[in-house]
Amino acid sequence: MVKPPVPSESSREDKVQSNPVRLGARLKLARQTRGLTLKALALAADCSESLLSKIENGKASPSLPMLHRLVQALDSNIGWMFEETDADEGVVFRAGTRPLISLDPLRRGEGISLERIIPYSQGHLLQCNIHHIDVSGESAGPIQHVGEEVGYVLIGEIELMIGDKTFRLSAGDSFVFNSELAHWYRNVGNQQASIFWVNTPPTF
Repeated sequence: MVKPPVPSESSREDKVQSNPVRLGARLKLARQTRGLTLKALALAADCSESLLSKIENGKASPSLPMLHRLVQALDSNIGWMFEETDADEGVVFRAGTRPLISLDPLRRGEGISLERIIPYSQGHLLQCNIHHIDVSGESAGPIQHVGEEVGYVLIGEIELMIGDKTFRLSAGDSFVFNSELAHWYRNVGNQQASIFWVNTPPTF
């Protein structure tokens, strides 16, 4: 009698029944917000890097035990991963109600916070934030990734480094560049600087 094959962890455990694209987007957002690489999170959650990549891209669903390990490694919770937004939400975001995210100084920069103009959602092709940079604050970098970025300096003075070029910008100046070029920025003025920043696709 031929014995049936022993199922792998991903096939023998009950799979999480959800929208895999939405769940993957939430996992990716949580990982990138914490400055973790795929490899680091996979190691912390005891799963393969290739499987984690498929989950983040909506091409696979995690088992419930795996999801528990992932949210524990991300210091998050399963409820947030499955939180649904009302169909009428996502049109108007009132002043004072937008989330403010402080970036990890070890991985994303010193003295920088992001004010979400467009809340992160799988349905958006754009990502839009106001980058608030304290005096002497700077982004971690240089960084490179797929996409395109455009920005408008609202207040203050900054230096923007794109590839091997450095630009000094002040309130009213704008910029656009290919995200595959190495880039970073810093506040070189004597007051907080704020930049209205849009990029596609969403990256964090």
